[in-house]
Amino acid sequence: MSAPARKSAAGGGRGPVAALVLVTAGVFAFLISYSVLAMVLRGGGGGGDGGGIAGVGAEGRRDPVVRMPEWMRKAGGPGARGRRRPFHVALTATDAAYSRWQCRIMYYWYKQMQARPEGADMGGFTRVLHSGKPDGLMDEIPTFVVDPLPAGKDHGYVVLNRPWAFVQWLQKSKIEEEYILMAEPDHIFVKPLPNLAYDNDPAAFPFFYITPSEHEKIIRKYYPEERGPITNVDPIGNSPVIIKKTLLEKIAPTWMNVSLQMKEDQETDKAFGWVLEMYAYAVASALHGVQHILRKDFMIQVFKLLLFSSENMLTR
Repeated sequence: MSAPARKSAAGGGRGPVAALVLVTAGVFAFLISYSVLAMVLRGGGGGGDGGGIAGVGAEGRRDPVVRMPEWMRKAGGPGARGRRRPFHVALTATDAAYSRWQCRIMYYWYKQMQARPEGADMGGFTRVLHSGKPDGLMDEIPTFVVDPLPAGKDHGYVVLNRPWAFVQWLQKSKIEEEYILMAEPDHIFVKPLPNLAYDNDPAAFPFFYITPSEHEKIIRKYYPEERGPITNVDPIGNSPVIIKKTLLEKIAPTWMNVSLQMKEDQETDKAFGWVLEMYAYAVASALHGVQHILRKDFMIQVFKLLLFSSENMLTR
């Protein structure tokens, strides 16, 4: 076989393959060019509402795929660093001797942490005293006196006074801060606490012993199936929670009513026991369509001290 013939025989089969490779490369080049061009054109015309794919320039600092939540965009925008979002600390208390000592310790550490540079978000402080009358700490701790539930209404479960106390305090007092931290006398600040809530997304500590899914039959008495899945009920109590004041004003009356209903129901009372009021707050929040940002670093519980982390900001 001559040299030209051998060359033709050896390379003749590569013609169709080479053509296929070129066609494939051309298609890919077209798709890539089209995608880039579409991205530029759509980004440039996105407008001020942040829809579609973000472009470059002033509006291009947003997420290039999914529009950022408004609070996140504001938090990262110009001037956001150093902006205060103060919350008002509110704890409900009785006039019992042990409660007074807990409040004094709690208030002392609140002042210590508030005085630090990192405590800028820690605003005012109120002890909401639901004994119905002033006590000996009025001049030591900022206190707002509210009425207890009518005699016998709490069935000996003094914590039932907590939601009723918040209802009265919110209605009758003037609170300058936009956010509220609901706390308890046995809480101690171990480091300055920033505002963990974002707009209408309150922040809460998830308790391992609050398990709505394990008590769905009971929860459905107060949160029927047509309201949504059981997962809408957060594994939380009302404390610690940082929440917008306007949200709490809506939730508090429902929280009070659900608490009383749960206490009157023997099955619920037996199942929930001393955490009944915590479940009531979680259900009341779900009824108002409010779910919380769950922050395990919000608080450390005393029986978990061996697992203590410096990231936790409250202890009890």
